[in-house]
Amino acid sequence: MAAEPAATAPRLPRALARRVGQGVPAALTRYRVMAWVVGVLLIALILVAVPLKYAAGLDQPVAVIGTAHGWLYFIFFLTACDLAVRARWTLRGTVLVLLAGTVPILSFVAERIATRKTRAGERV
Repeated sequence: MAAEPAATAPRLPRALARRVGQGVPAALTRYRVMAWVVGVLLIALILVAVPLKYAAGLDQPVAVIGTAHGWLYFIFFLTACDLAVRARWTLRGTVLVLLAGTVPILSFVAERIATRKTRAGERV
């Protein structure tokens, strides 16, 4: 009797297969920069702009910082997705990292965990 063939990993389309795993260090750097930028802006929004709005009646800081955070979060989203594809993150890990960018201080924690695991070659 012929032996059963060993289970093989699912095959990726050629274009995606060439891209996966390449450029991870550069994608990781882009992700780290954007995680810090988004995290700092979110903290500034929550700890500075929102209190100014309600304590002093100043709407301008919320409008400026909130808009900047929104647009830069979109760039953070793209960089995190790019890194997730290149480093073959799990769907769960990718979603958790993306959600961490919406919670003050959590983006810094998620960035450290994602950086440590990606550099070690582990899936997030």
